[in-house]
Parts: sequence; structure tokens; C-alpha cells
Amino acid sequence: MSTIAEAEVLVVDQSHAAIQKSIEAMIDELIAALPDPRQLSSEERRGIIARYAAVLEGNFIYWMTATLLATKAENARPIILENLHEEVRDAHPHMMRKFAIAAGAFPTDRDALEVHDDLTKMRLFLGLLSGVQSLATMAFFEGFIQKFMPFLANLAREQGSKELEYTDVHGVCDIAHTAGLYQALWAEMAVDPLPAGADVMEGVYLLRDLVEQIVWPKPAVAA
Repeated sequence: MSTIAEAEVLVVDQSHAAIQKSIEAMIDELIAALPDPRQLSSEERRGIIARYAAVLEGNFIYWMTATLLATKAENARPIILENLHEEVRDAHPHMMRKFAIAAGAFPTDRDALEVHDDLTKMRLFLGLLSGVQSLATMAFFEGFIQKFMPFLANLAREQGSKELEYTDVHGVCDIAHTAGLYQALWAEMAVDPLPAGADVMEGVYLLRDLVEQIVWPKPAVAA
């Protein structure tokens, strides 16, 4: 390999490392800020689970499907398809619903409305069908979910629930999912790079806002 080619590979590797480092730092910051479930009221615990369920049950497969539609790299698409296949085959939305019901946290209309604005921003963003940005966003979310599961399980336990299949499964499978999505992201960046001035983290920031609204909901602004 020529010296120029080696330098180009090094720049790409450093770019990849910088993106992954930024995403992982954001995840770690969110996880470190999570409250102690034992210090929350029953209603606060219920609300977090309910808002999470309101977002995840009906949207995760949709988000991943949107990412598949946006992705152009042929070697990235099987990674996303494998993730989708597992979600559908093992009925992960059903696991989520069982988890929420057992914790007495099936979402109400109020729970759904509390996440409505940030969820809508996410849906509209993924509708832009940017492969690189969508993959970065889903890599962030898979990484976050994997580390969020112990907290979510403890919320449910404090609510008296023993139905933890959802958190048990996702605490394990999302480790591989996260690694796969980073591989898909690097492949997509090589095939269909973002235009100059576009921010690879744009969707990540939107999803972080949604996560924050799930855990620390902002009060409704009076009209």
C-alpha cells in the first residue's frame, strides 16, 4: 500500500473512531444521569416505563425499516435485515407490551402525548432517508438500550413485577446489534457519504432528546 493510501485509511479510521467515541460518550452521559429507581415514586417509575413503551412498541421496527430503505451499501443491508428478522420472529413488541402491563405501566394517552413532539421529530427525520445519519442514529439507540436495560428492569422490580423477558433479552442481544450497526455505518459512509456540511449526528441528537423526555419529561407549557 502506498504512503498516500495508508494516510487515507488512517484518516477514515480516525473518523470512524471519533464518531463511535462521540456516540458512546453520549450514551454513557445519559446512563450516568439516570435516577435511582428506589428514590422515585411509584408514579414516576410507572411514567418512565409507560413513555418508553409508548415509543418502543410501535416505532422501533418502523425506525429500523426506514433505515433499511435509506441504506445503499449492499454489505450493510443484511445486518439491518438480521436485526429486523429477530425483532419480528421473536415478537419483541409483544415482549415490550407484556413488560409494561406486568409493571402496571401500560401507556395512557397522557404518556403518549408527553413524547409526541420528540417522537414526531424522529419520524420526520428518518423519513428523509439518509443512510449514514439513520445508521448512526440506530447505532446510538441500540447501544443505549443495551445499557438502559438494568435500569428499566429495576424500575419494574420496584413496581412489583417479575416479568423481565424484555429486559433480559435486550440486555444481551443489543450488544451484537450495536456492533453490527457500526459496521453497517462504516460501509454506508464509504458508498454514500454525507454531503459537505451535513452532520452525521443530527438524528442522534434528536433521539437523545426523545430519551431525555422519556426519563425526565418536561412539563407541559400552558397555552
